[in-house]
Amino acid sequence: MTAGVMYGIAIYGVAVNGIGFAMMGIDKKRAIRGAWRISEASLFGAALLGGALGCTLGMHHFRHKTKHWYFRYGMPCIFLVQLLLLLYWAPRLPI
Repeated sequence: MTAGVMYGIAIYGVAVNGIGFAMMGIDKKRAIRGAWRISEASLFGAALLGGALGCTLGMHHFRHKTKHWYFRYGMPCIFLVQLLLLLYWAPRLPI
């Protein structure tokens, strides 16, 4: 795997986690105002696409969705699975 591909993967990870973090903040602000909300499926979708860390950090930072058990335990579990997959596959990648 070339350095460019590794760089692209890293950029993707930062971007998708930033988006997950921002989605939590945006949804919290909309909840306060009583405006249209981001669906829970979209929040979990961002997490499943690699943004579980950003969603989890955003959830705690904005104190949003922390009373829902499926967010409180689901987001960290998704992140744990992603971390384990990364730790398993990263050493096997040809550099």
